[in-house]
Amino acid sequence: MTQTDNQTPEQTTEQQTETAGETDALTQNLSRAQAEIAELKDRLLRTAAEGENLRKRLEREKEDAAKYASGKFAKDILTVADNLRRALDTAPKDAVENDPVHGLIAGVEATERELIGVFERHGIQRIDPKGQRFDPNLHQAMFEIEDPTQPSGTVIQVVAAGYVQHGRLLRAAMVGVSKGGPQPEIQPGNTVNTQA
Repeated sequence: MTQTDNQTPEQTTEQQTETAGETDALTQNLSRAQAEIAELKDRLLRTAAEGENLRKRLEREKEDAAKYASGKFAKDILTVADNLRRALDTAPKDAVENDPVHGLIAGVEATERELIGVFERHGIQRIDPKGQRFDPNLHQAMFEIEDPTQPSGTVIQVVAAGYVQHGRLLRAAMVGVSKGGPQPEIQPGNTVNTQA
């Protein structure tokens, strides 16, 4: 006879209850382990997503830093471009080829062209809004001019050209704006990032 055969019915019931209790405990442990695994998977997925978002954000910031690195220097050099333009605007227009002033004017024009080429290589574009509708995102009104022939709010004089770099405003164009003329039609304007 085996030991199981020698057990009384009370001992068998006790053993079955003990086995059932162990099964319940194992089931509870399994459920807790599965819940913990699910929570850890969720944390892992969230961490991976946060890591990917961080990587993308850092990549964008790196691209922006490279794109706008010359912005501070460009702001400082804009006055050079302004002065070259002023020199050309005040130069005599009727200088003949043999006149010494003609060579000077040609040199200043070549210097201005080269500077504009450097600006273009760095994504810097000049804003010359004469005849356009005043846009406070791109223009700074310095004064108003009474001109009934122009629609009110039209840029009729540019004191200093503005500049944008890759769509971001470096310097607003300083302008004179008409007043007193007919009211202009409202037109959608350009969208420019005004953050510096």
